[in-house]
Amino acid sequence: MAEFEYGPVELYLVGFEGDRLDPGTVEALEELVEGGEIRLLDLVIVSREPDGAVRIVEIEDEGEAYGFGVLELEASGLVGHEDVDDFAELIPPGTSAALAAFELVWAKKLASRFAEGGGVVLSTERIPAPVVNAVLADASSEEN
Repeated sequence: MAEFEYGPVELYLVGFEGDRLDPGTVEALEELVEGGEIRLLDLVIVSREPDGAVRIVEIEDEGEAYGFGVLELEASGLVGHEDVDDFAELIPPGTSAALAAFELVWAKKLASRFAEGGGVVLSTERIPAPVVNAVLADASSEEN
């Protein structure tokens, strides 16, 4: 089997008020990492000031102050300034967001199997959970 060191990585931009993730979100990340479902490769907090200026906090450097005492980043530096610049435009002024790079651990095995068989992933697309749930709820209500 072709063995990859890392599987597919997804970048998530999660918006929130203030400049810190709530403790419940941090706890959920810790549970997913400890359960081996994801590897948290990199995480930065991006705040957009009311005047539009962008401030970046590297969790690798200031994790304890932001409630990330238990989490360790697997590959800090994966989220670069270009990523921050691209995603910062999506953050409304006066709010913040966590820009996180997650390795989907289950997908590592799948990617290895594809490569072993000579397959090449040409494209993937993530459908956000709220969209999936809304579409399936609508389909279910139409059946009834």
